[in-house]
This record gives sequence, C-alpha cells and structure tokens, in this order.
Amino acid sequence: MSKRVTTLTRPSTSRVRGAVLAAGLGASMVLGAGAAFASGTTGTVALTSATTADAVAKQASAQSKAAVDAKKSAAEQADTAKKAAAAKQAAAKKNAASWQVPVKHYTLSATYGTGGDRWAHKHSGQDFAVPIGTPVHAAHTGTVVKTGPNGGGDGPAYGNAIVIKHANGKFTQYAHLSKIDVRIGQTVKTGQEIGLSGNTGNSSGPHLHFEVRTTANYGSAINPVSFLRAVHVSV
Repeated sequence: MSKRVTTLTRPSTSRVRGAVLAAGLGASMVLGAGAAFASGTTGTVALTSATTADAVAKQASAQSKAAVDAKKSAAEQADTAKKAAAAKQAAAKKNAASWQVPVKHYTLSATYGTGGDRWAHKHSGQDFAVPIGTPVHAAHTGTVVKTGPNGGGDGPAYGNAIVIKHANGKFTQYAHLSKIDVRIGQTVKTGQEIGLSGNTGNSSGPHLHFEVRTTANYGSAINPVSFLRAVHVSV
C-alpha cells in the first residue's frame, strides 16, 4: 500500500507583499474616510456657531436701535409739547396785550348789574373812579362809530361819550368824559388816548363809565369785567 505524500507550498514573496500592500491601502482608506468625516463635522459645528452668533448680534443691534428710536420719539414728543405750551402762553400774552383797562390808577365803584335810583334800569357798565382829567385809553384797536355830547346819541345821562367798534364784533363805550380827542370814522389802536375823564351827564362824581356792547347802541351791554377777564385782562 502506497503512502500519499502532501506537499505544502509556501506562498511566494510577491504574493505576501501584495497582501500586505492591499491591507495597508484598506486601512488608509478607512482612516482617510474617518478623517474626512471628522473634518466635515467640525466644519458644520463651526458654521452653526457662526450663524447663531450672527443672529444674536443682529437681534442685539435691532433692540439697541429700537431703544434709541423710542428715546428719540419720547424726546420729540416732549419737545413738541413744550413748544405747544410756549406757543399757547405766547398767544395768551399777545391776546392780553391786545386788550387793556381804559384807565390807570383807579378805584372800582358801581359795577355791572347794580340797581339803584341813579339808573332807569340796572347799571350797564363798570365805573372806574378817577380824578377829572385822567387820560382815557382805547381798550382795544377799532374804529370810532359814535362820539360827542348826549352820549354820542345814546342819551344825556352819559354826558360826553365815545363808542368804538372792534374786529371781534364787540363795541366799547367810554362816558362822562370832560374832553373827547377822536372823531367818527377814526381808527384807534389799543392804549391810544381818546379823551379825558370827567363828570358830565348823570354822574354822582368824577369817574369813567365803561361798557362792552354787542351793538353800538344802548341796551346791548354785557358784563365788561367778565369780558376783560375772558381776554386775560384783570380788573
């Protein structure tokens, strides 16, 4: 019986080298892929962080701008309110300067609406007790529509009198004068001297009788003190 002899063949050197080379190449590919993956992940994280930081910065900038705008708006509103208040005050002063009391250094005597034997009806004006010859001034700019004795046409009780028409539709009357310095149709300005106080007509003593009327004629008088106060003139 014959014996089988098994012969072991050793791999050639070239095959061994090839296998080693292939294994090394595979390992390099795997390591390269891992490195590439790691690099990609790092880049994504960095990009995300940059985007978030940019968004936060933009939001902070927007909030800061909103705060500045709000502060600016508040300042503008305050400035507008301040200017409006100043304009209102200036208008009040101008209005006050456009009307004035007809005499200076006076004592108030008979008032509007007072009853008594001296008048056929209740007192139609405000009396300013002043010495005879005290300068009488136009209470407001206007045009003279009545002047002369006999109340300028309103009756002998007024003595020498003047009536002035004003642009707002009101009329002022100045009575019991000792002298008249204006004529019908003449334009007078606020504060202009128009005559001198006296004691003419139905008068119990030297004074100026002052009326504010809605027409040029007797019987349309309103409370002169209340009217002057409405135009910021204190009596």
